[in-house]
Amino acid sequence: MPQSEHHLRIEAGRTEAQYWRDLWRYRELFYFLAWRDILVRYKQTVIGIAWALIRPFLTMLVFTVVFGNLAQLPSEGVPYPILVFSAMLPWQFFANSLSESSNSLINNANLISKVYFPRLVVPTSAVVVSFVDFMISGSILIGLMAWYNFVPSWRIVTLPIFIAIAFVASMGAGLWLCSLNVQYRDFRYIVPFIVQFGLYISPVGFSSSIVPEQWRLLYSLNPMVGVIDGFRWAILGDSSQIYLPGFLLSMALVSTIFITGIEYFRKMERIFADVI
Repeated sequence: MPQSEHHLRIEAGRTEAQYWRDLWRYRELFYFLAWRDILVRYKQTVIGIAWALIRPFLTMLVFTVVFGNLAQLPSEGVPYPILVFSAMLPWQFFANSLSESSNSLINNANLISKVYFPRLVVPTSAVVVSFVDFMISGSILIGLMAWYNFVPSWRIVTLPIFIAIAFVASMGAGLWLCSLNVQYRDFRYIVPFIVQFGLYISPVGFSSSIVPEQWRLLYSLNPMVGVIDGFRWAILGDSSQIYLPGFLLSMALVSTIFITGIEYFRKMERIFADVI
């Protein structure tokens, strides 16, 4: 008698509602991937997680010397190291998220090609790992405030809002890059360039207020300008003001990148296992 053949088909969720429910069902996998990446990042390093403090601290020192001491750029009435580090926090989070999430699918190719789970778990866990570094680096800002006797105003209570915006910006850009990196492996070389170039054109080492008024809106086409200005507005208090048209433009771009990033990721998700 002929034997019947059985085929197993791996699908990325039959319906949208089912897919988003699956994200909750596979939450333990999310915890596992995030914890594994944290351990791997600092495995066999001499000073371990202190690297999350050393890198942004040294960058802050360089920017303070170059822009604050040599170029004598305005510091909005606050110590220049605090001005720089209030921008360094969201920028480092964004840059690390791009670097980690862009390679996340490739690094988990064996898992993706063998078993079904919502692939969105993978880049999200990579962004969360970068968020852990962000939280650790925040201790430097607290130390700088104590050193300079700087007391933030009531605006500091709005900081979680801008942290959420930074998370959305990191997720959106990360989803685009990890999807493109699966299909076009050239993006592994493009991402470091994007991160380096973005650092120069973002107001990390200086205040965006030095940009001439007629160019402020155009400058805000860089979505990180609004994110960084929001952080400074919350942390520096009355010393920092937000250019509202530019901030709204940046927020619109962040939202667009996030929404289209999810849509493109879901579109490409069905072929990840085949091309990875």
